[in-house]
This record gives sequence, C-alpha cells and structure tokens, in this order.
Amino acid sequence: MATVSAGARLHVGFQNLSLARERLYGGIGVGLAEPRVTVTAEPAASVEADDPLVRTYASRAVEVLDVSGVAVTLEESLPRHVGLGSGTQLALAVLTATARAHGIEPRIRDYAPAMGRGGRSGVGVATFEDGGFVVDAGHPTNRFTTEPPAEGDWTVPPVVARHSLPSEWRFLVVVPEADPGRSGDDEDASMRAVVERADPAIADEIAGVVTRKLLPAAAAGRLESFGEAIAEIGRKNGAWYADAQGGVFRPPAGELVEALEDCQVLSGIGQSSWGPVVYGVTDIAHAPEAEAAAEDALADRGLEGRVILTGTAENGARVRTDTDRQ
Repeated sequence: MATVSAGARLHVGFQNLSLARERLYGGIGVGLAEPRVTVTAEPAASVEADDPLVRTYASRAVEVLDVSGVAVTLEESLPRHVGLGSGTQLALAVLTATARAHGIEPRIRDYAPAMGRGGRSGVGVATFEDGGFVVDAGHPTNRFTTEPPAEGDWTVPPVVARHSLPSEWRFLVVVPEADPGRSGDDEDASMRAVVERADPAIADEIAGVVTRKLLPAAAAGRLESFGEAIAEIGRKNGAWYADAQGGVFRPPAGELVEALEDCQVLSGIGQSSWGPVVYGVTDIAHAPEAEAAAEDALADRGLEGRVILTGTAENGARVRTDTDRQ
C-alpha cells in the first residue's frame, strides 16, 4: 500500500497571454502546506475507486504505468474548482500512489501530460514535486494558436525559478461559498477568448515586475516587496480576464479583495486562478489579526466560507509505503 499527500497551490497568474510574444503562459504560484489531498493505493486486478474523478485518474495511471490495476481510496480532498489546484494535485497523487504501490518510479513530470495536467501552467506539477514559490518558463508560442494542443501533446513547462519562502510567512486563504471557478471545456473556451484579445503590453509590464521586484523579493525573503509584486501581477492578469470574468476579479472575490486591502497586516491580496479563492500574505506574528479580518470580510458581505492560515510547502508531496511503515 502507498499513501500520497499533497498540499494545495495558489496561482498568482501568468507572465504572458498574448500570441505576439515568444512564450505563452508562464505560471507564477506557491505551494501550500494546507489544505491537502491524500490518497492510498494498493495493487488490484482492475481499477477500483468510489470517487468518480479518482477512478478516472486511476484508469489513466494504470494505462500510463502499464500495470494490472489499482484500488484507490480518497482519504482527504481539496475543494474542487475554487483556485487551489485540486485537479492537478489529485491526478498526480493518484499517479504517484499507483506507481509506488506497484514499486515503480512515478516520473511525475514525464507522465503529467498523459494525466491531462501541465498543459498551460506548470506550477501545480512543480509544487507537487518540490513545493515552494515557483515561476515556470511557459510554452513556445509557435506551438499554439488560440486552440490548445491536443490533450497530452505537450511537455510540462520547465521551472525557471524556485525559492523556499521564509518559515515565518503565512498565507491567508479565503474560500467563500460561491459558484466554482472555470474548468474543463468552459475554461478552455474562456482562455481561448482571453488569448485572442490579450494585450501584449501587459506581458511586458509583468516581465518588469517579475525580474526587478518579485524574484529579488522572493530570494531575499522581503515580505512587503513580495506581496506588492504578486498583487500587481494579479491585477495585471485580471485586466486580461476582465471581459471573461466580469472584472479584474470575479464576484465575490473582488469584494473580498477590496475588504482585505484595508487590513494593514496583509499584503499581496489577490485571486487564485479563476477563484473564488482569495489570498494574502502576512507573518506568523500578525496571522491572528489577518484571520479576524478575513472572517469579518465574509460576515460583512453575508458570505459563508472557510479561512485558512498556512505556511508554504517546503517540500513536495509526502509519500509513504508499507516498507516505510515497517
């Protein structure tokens, strides 16, 4: 039996969405210690799983790894389609658990495309592998039109920068009860519309923020500068998405971002992926004040939801097998 547990990820945004530039996408994000997805797997004669999505990923894993079958149990799940990378983390957890249960090296980066992951952003794959703060290289634009490559017909973007963030930093994650973010065909259609209209000048502005502010702040552990940079990148991404999601931030994320911007102990307020998750960064000393501000923001707007304070994932997914337990 193999058990695999992986933390969620935040997606700050992309470096470029215009076909007029040499590379497309280029994800920026952070692996989180919490919340987590956890699965267990053991060899079987066929594919067995109670959860339909787990069964789908298990079937793909069995095919990719060329094994007889697997029985997978979902022990702990991430909220789906809210901006926490649930699909990628679940797919890779199932792949890894299936491989380890059969005594096989999972080769996560190689097999991720066959699992349907890493087609745009490589952040989720990278944080599953190693955690931390990640910037990926994106894909060569000449391989893309407004239609993405066929499923699996890509390689996961390489990581161009990765930093472990200071252990005293805390990410505030607000998960309001709201309509889920876009996924599947709906997400593909929205991304196609965004790429068709994307202003390349925004990508040039983001490049300056990444190289002159974000990467130096991450390397030096400067929280305020890091927060300012991710907030700026998030807003510039929102300008690309404004028509598709009804504003720089989608409802109700925009209301929460506006409220949390008034909290003096938080910086880097933004929306993760298509939302509705909203995040910010603080330090451990000011975490209770940040948490209270988030609870108030939800209550003042009549929203139910969950508030999470978490550190970053210092490493990738946790893997245990029967051998480890002995």
